[in-house]
Amino acid sequence: MNILVTLDSNYIRPLRTMLKSLFLNNPGEKFDLFLLHTSLKNEELEDLDFFIRAHGNKLNVICVDENCFRDAPVLFHYTKEMYFRLLAYQLLPETVARILYLDPDILVLNPIRELYEADINGYLYAAAYHDKISIKEISKIRLYPYEINAYYNSGVLLMNLEQLRKEADEKEIFRFVDENRAKLIMPDQDILNALYANRIKTLNELYYNYDARYYTYYKLSSNGLYDMDQVFSNTVILHFCGKKKPWNKKYTGVFHSLYKHYEKLSNRLQT
Repeated sequence: MNILVTLDSNYIRPLRTMLKSLFLNNPGEKFDLFLLHTSLKNEELEDLDFFIRAHGNKLNVICVDENCFRDAPVLFHYTKEMYFRLLAYQLLPETVARILYLDPDILVLNPIRELYEADINGYLYAAAYHDKISIKEISKIRLYPYEINAYYNSGVLLMNLEQLRKEADEKEIFRFVDENRAKLIMPDQDILNALYANRIKTLNELYYNYDARYYTYYKLSSNGLYDMDQVFSNTVILHFCGKKKPWNKKYTGVFHSLYKHYEKLSNRLQT
């Protein structure tokens, strides 16, 4: 299975934790990891390569030439790296037809084979949206006149690279950023939704992009059915969305202990 990650040095430790959970909970699977970056040091890449090979998987490093995005508009504290996942169809080898992008602030709790093999014929992506009225309605208003029925989270994206190479246009992406600077809050996610929302296959958020902040909401909205036992049994991807991250000392979320468990394991090559 092909897995895509993009990051800088600040996210190497979280990446190791995410990968450890992926490897442990997908026994027998082999992964080709594709890493897009501009600034990682050689020793950082060597350590990652050793870690990934020690678990029987392969790392493919793609250092992106900054000139690739010399015409790309940037804004606020966001950099040109925000385009990497949206332009992955250009940056990855043409032999790669399908890839699963994962944010580093994720734990993989169950096998991902079913997600990876989802039927995305005719779609550009598969992704989940967080089904809270406030998120959907505010995003609809903010991104008007672009029509969106849901606001998809870009932290987990199954990409149909073959279709994207036929249809996606980087100039359209750059033009959207230029024309909508005042509206953009999370630029890459806003771009994804404004331009491609109608070409995204919807995934169940409870299984494939469970927002760790909303445990109580999910439990109450399911009349108590989706409790902690259901998370451990059925949720494939647990996503620590938002500014507060579980590797920081002041984090107090429901799943903090679980995260620290995998973080500790990530310091070992094998279990």
